[in-house]
Amino acid sequence: MKKNISAILLVAALVGIGFAACVKKVANTYYENGVTPAFSASATTIAATPADSLTNVLGFSWTYPHYATDSATIQYIIEIDSAGHGFAQPDTIMVIGALSDSVTAQTLNNIVLGLGATYRIPYTTEVRLVSSYGNNNQQFVSNTLTLTVTPYVVPPKVAPPASGALYLVGAASQGGWNVPVPVPTQVFEKVDSVDYAGVFNLIGGQQFLILPTNINYNNKLATNDNSEPGTGGTFGVNDNNNFTGPSASGWYTIWLNFQTGNFTITALTGPTDSIESVPDSLFIVGSATPGSWTSPVPEPSQVMTQISSSQFTITLPFVAAGQYLLLPVNSTAPGANNYLNKYAVGSSNNAANGGIFGYNPNGANSANFNNNFNGPTNAGTYTLTVDFLNTTYTLTQ
Repeated sequence: MKKNISAILLVAALVGIGFAACVKKVANTYYENGVTPAFSASATTIAATPADSLTNVLGFSWTYPHYATDSATIQYIIEIDSAGHGFAQPDTIMVIGALSDSVTAQTLNNIVLGLGATYRIPYTTEVRLVSSYGNNNQQFVSNTLTLTVTPYVVPPKVAPPASGALYLVGAASQGGWNVPVPVPTQVFEKVDSVDYAGVFNLIGGQQFLILPTNINYNNKLATNDNSEPGTGGTFGVNDNNNFTGPSASGWYTIWLNFQTGNFTITALTGPTDSIESVPDSLFIVGSATPGSWTSPVPEPSQVMTQISSSQFTITLPFVAAGQYLLLPVNSTAPGANNYLNKYAVGSSNNAANGGIFGYNPNGANSANFNNNFNGPTNAGTYTLTVDFLNTTYTLTQ
């Protein structure tokens, strides 16, 4: 019996050896490490013009990183960011397989403007290359290049008014469809060369137009989209339809951007110490003024002048190192408390030359706006401008 078992075991062992000899070993796939690519640019200073928009104005090239794979599958990412930002949120361009790429003036212009550049002012950027396999493995970061790009002005989609002024008219406005419209309450503020905005008391469920002159309806701003929701859309010169106003009455900001041809309508809403309307009048009082803290304040010397739907201004001989507040009421009635409602600032360390202000109503101890404005350190004649569009103030000599 033992003999038979031994024979069986011997046969099994021989079969096992023969089977093992027939199995083909497969070697593990191994890719060697690549090398960091060297990155270069065709120029380091670029100042293109609108005529160059579709022309390639900047070329990039880099050395082969020698990944152990088909070169046509290697991924390259060109990263462009503002200088000193550490590529925290770069603009990127992807290239697959190639060892070079180029960008048009239009593309480069849009990139630097998106990073925060200003038209016609040189802007410093940093550029680098990140190479990898197609699945993002084994990334190599190249050397960093510094480029100075001067963005050109992109022609706006809608030509801004030659007059430099805009006026609100229509059933949605307080002045109705009559021309001339009430000024300055229906006058837009010119924010910059392509942005106009205003803060208006609108009548709900009505329409409006915007005029470049306060004389007639020639070259009116209107819209072709008659399905607007009353919150914004697109506009053009002499388009076919009136703007649709908001459904509910109230105070709203209308903002027009001529660069894109878009407008927005936004309600002024917020906590009780925010700005929810534009006052009919505005007066300055305080130790920084000739009238000091006496209320009512001297008129007309301390009455601010409204210059648009959202702005008030005054030029005044300021007293050195004083403070002040802004009041919407200057009642002369016996016992009147003109300080019951006031415009103030949020910090006692507020800068004299400008900052953010807010509303402190009904004698409330506002958590946000409970401090006086600081006047200038030195006495002199200064101009104070307050803007309800963005609730900012500026003081200039």
